[in-house]
Amino acid sequence: MPVGPRDFAGYRGGAPAIRWPGGARLAVSLVVNVEEGAELSIGDGDEANEAIYEAVERVDGARDLCMESHFEYGPRAGWPRIRSVLAERGVRATLNACGRALRATPWIAAEAVADGHEVAAHGWRWERHVHMDEATERRAIAMTVAAIAETAGTPPLGWHTRSATSQRTRDLIVEHGGFLYDSDAYNDDLPYTVDTDAGPHVVLPYAFDTNDMRFQNRGGFVFGADFARYCGDAFDRLYAEGAAAPRMLSVGLHTRMIGRPARIGGLEAFLDHAMAHEGVWFATRAEIAHAWRAGLGLPPFAPRPTPAAFAP
Repeated sequence: MPVGPRDFAGYRGGAPAIRWPGGARLAVSLVVNVEEGAELSIGDGDEANEAIYEAVERVDGARDLCMESHFEYGPRAGWPRIRSVLAERGVRATLNACGRALRATPWIAAEAVADGHEVAAHGWRWERHVHMDEATERRAIAMTVAAIAETAGTPPLGWHTRSATSQRTRDLIVEHGGFLYDSDAYNDDLPYTVDTDAGPHVVLPYAFDTNDMRFQNRGGFVFGADFARYCGDAFDRLYAEGAAAPRMLSVGLHTRMIGRPARIGGLEAFLDHAMAHEGVWFATRAEIAHAWRAGLGLPPFAPRPTPAAFAP
């Protein structure tokens, strides 16, 4: 199905009269991105080294041991801190996991499932799909699903590409048959559906502003309190709006970023602020997508057989 025209109107005519479970005013989705081990690395046989975020300076033609070490921090030290913070508060999250990352750190998937978190798909490598040919993209989807099914025990229900998708990405995950939703959009504070050949498909927009990646950007967060204040301000506004219409807040986390000692307190402060309010639903993205389908009167999502073209 060709990519349609841009939609600037969204819910201009009014959001659907949907209430979250328990009558909650606001659905809060914590997304823990697990990318470490899936970043481009000549040491792992890739064509180049990763060159954003942790790269101090680009290294070409040789292993970048500095960059590799930066990414190792997440599984070694960051994930245990984040896991503890969530467990202490009984908050469940969605792990946005790259397939190759979980192959390298399978215990993260096992621990996440044991804690009640969702494990969703973030691609095979931590890479954009925009320039992939169709066969390569099909294989990347298949390999990601296989790795998550093996390490988490069940295949993923959600998909989120690193930034730029190809024009066929959504069609491919719908054709795959196993995906309830994708998060390959940044254009709203609410889920929405798009029409596909297989029927309505749920899109859960993601956010780059309420996201710890801003610790790595110039002009972004410096102190943990910056993260807590910014995410808290977004929470307060959406919570107020949630009195009249449903709202969703996505908060993006990375094990190697918010998991640092000087930053983890920002996550704790934000969660404590949000949990002090009634009518807040901390939910996995799969739960939000299921609730949105139900609120629209759509039948429950049921995976369909995956075509043979998606062979790992």
